[in-house]
Amino acid sequence: MSTLVNKLKEKWEALKTENPHLRIRNAAAELGVSEAELLLTNVGDEVTILKPECADILSEVEKLGKVMALTRNEECVHERKGTYLNGDFSSSHALLFVGEDIDLRIFLHHWKFAFAVVEGDRRSIQFFGKDGLALHKIYLTKDSNEEAFDNLVSRFKAENQEEAFVFETAAPKETEKPDSEIDAEGFRKSWLELKDTHEFFMMTRKFGVSRTQALRLAPEGYAKKIDSSKVVNILEDASEKNLPIMIFVGNRGVIQIHTGEIHKTMWHQQWFNVLDPDFNLHLDVTKIAEVWIVKKPTEDGEVTAIEVFNKEGDFIVQIFGKRKPGIPELQEWKDLVADLEK
Repeated sequence: MSTLVNKLKEKWEALKTENPHLRIRNAAAELGVSEAELLLTNVGDEVTILKPECADILSEVEKLGKVMALTRNEECVHERKGTYLNGDFSSSHALLFVGEDIDLRIFLHHWKFAFAVVEGDRRSIQFFGKDGLALHKIYLTKDSNEEAFDNLVSRFKAENQEEAFVFETAAPKETEKPDSEIDAEGFRKSWLELKDTHEFFMMTRKFGVSRTQALRLAPEGYAKKIDSSKVVNILEDASEKNLPIMIFVGNRGVIQIHTGEIHKTMWHQQWFNVLDPDFNLHLDVTKIAEVWIVKKPTEDGEVTAIEVFNKEGDFIVQIFGKRKPGIPELQEWKDLVADLEK
């Protein structure tokens, strides 16, 4: 272990002594390093470096059985239990897992490092970006296949467990163009001609608009900014009415989706939480800058979303009524959203 890694390990140990319940992501932020750099201080103990063959590793995770998939950004944590089913690795754009429980869109070109982590009786496979930022984690549950985990780690264990990792600085965010430089009329026309919600992202790329800029320039009646507190209202109302919804949370490497009802909701300090047996959500409401009601035309009729952003204009969470292609949006969801607009 290098001198620098040793010094970082000492700092982390001191921090854990001061605050035993401090999570590794918060510890990394406090120490001014990435989470992956902290994991490297425990290689040979709790941590095993895996070969960076992320797609091959993902192709094996179905064998783990029921696990907990965790995807987060700075403001929101999405945890869903289930089995990784129906893996589709055929697309060059995104890998897919499309199961009733584990539902993921994976952008593998952002994935760089993989580790197996054993903390007491907690076992996980963790994936990180080029800058050491955690993108996705898979935790074993009491119903998981531990033998399959051991076999996976053995198969993908990197030969060099003392590798000196090089982390890249995250690419700077693209500067938003002035509204005056956007073909706003063409953009609005293109919006009204949408046939599928998945076309929306490519439309924003075509016209060179950021996501929040797109909402500002939307056709009349298709995007409305609402009070930030109302994202909690929509979740609480959906819970009270047993209304099935879809909750999307992601980062640059993956989008994780929960589809179904939510039940137990509660506050803890600034965090609004969903705490159901197979689905947990943790939303830091103090970091919400904007909330929008967004409507998009599709071949199945209009689709309505609640879109939540941080102060940098990045997605925090997106909420829809439960729907499948070919099926119109639930009227109960439309009514719930309409109540927010009043």
